[in-house]
Amino acid sequence: MTGAAGARLGEGGGVAGADGALPRAGVEAADWDAIGSELDAHGCAQTPPLLTPAQCREIAALYPEVSRFRSTVDMARHRYGSGQYRYFDHPLPEPVRELRAACYPRLLPIARTWARRLGRPAPWPDTLEEWLALCHRAGQTRPTPLLLRYGANDWNALHQDLYGDLVFPLQVVIGLDEPGIDYTGGEFLLVEQRFRAQSRGTARVLAQGQGLVFTTRDRPVRSARGWSAAPVRHGVSTVRSGTRHTLGLVFHDAA
Repeated sequence: MTGAAGARLGEGGGVAGADGALPRAGVEAADWDAIGSELDAHGCAQTPPLLTPAQCREIAALYPEVSRFRSTVDMARHRYGSGQYRYFDHPLPEPVRELRAACYPRLLPIARTWARRLGRPAPWPDTLEEWLALCHRAGQTRPTPLLLRYGANDWNALHQDLYGDLVFPLQVVIGLDEPGIDYTGGEFLLVEQRFRAQSRGTARVLAQGQGLVFTTRDRPVRSARGWSAAPVRHGVSTVRSGTRHTLGLVFHDAA
């Protein structure tokens, strides 16, 4: 499979651009201290590009290859919104596996800090492999990375990606199309429920290849008594035109 900009599906299914770079390089180049500070302030944080445009096109082009996925969800049928998404099956495509493994250790210190602030256990080991083994022993064996596709008038209702008792508190979504060119609308939405106050909404536009790190379920916020947990849900606003693909990286598997 060869993309218009010379991207190729490398050996083992890895997506490589014309320079041969693999996705891990984008993760390593990000300023994770700054990302952590933005997460503390807002519950979400945008990253620099984690994928090249050619890599984005190659991953989006996997969507019609049904054999790569374990299930397809029609959002309208389940009243989740409108549009469709597919969960990857094992083995994960190499760029998806690599991005997930590279992001986990960068997010882990933030997850442990948040757990400490909220007085919660921090059950997450040092590596993604060890964490997924814990998930599998608990009966959460189904892979959760997913590819989402929205057309005109599609949207995603506010929700949380909880698939069992074991939950990693952060996840990543990566834009695969170019906003304003491939599609319009379709902003990523985050709504935080504040203690004894109105909820706070955040909208972000994802540039092609850019990631957004956000909280899976809740986040610690300062209160008069120290720290409290603010529940957070996420979704996608209505796509006004075109087609919008995103790659979702969830770090716990599903029961």
